[in-house]
Amino acid sequence: MLEGKAVIGETDMLQTMQQDALDLASKALDFYDITEAIEIARFIKKEFDRVHGPGWQCIVGTDFGSFVTHCCGCFIYFCIGSLAILLFKGSAGPQAEENQFSVVGATKA
Repeated sequence: MLEGKAVIGETDMLQTMQQDALDLASKALDFYDITEAIEIARFIKKEFDRVHGPGWQCIVGTDFGSFVTHCCGCFIYFCIGSLAILLFKGSAGPQAEENQFSVVGATKA
């Protein structure tokens, strides 16, 4: 795992789900090198799909921007060292408009 503590930038998740995300990121970094961003993202996404239901999306990297629409209560953006992780459950369609919002997330280069 990378040295250092996770720093949460934005979230609307319950504390227990946030902790799941941080724990899975830590576990992923035990299995994969920091340069294997796709594998880290795949690991976190698949575990969140398994535990919290399908539809999760995960973006991992050191330099990216985003603007996403997500289900209420299903968004977290955090950094561990120089590695940023964006995890959210996507949402679309007029029936979901009342229970969603968009957030911009970007990491420092």
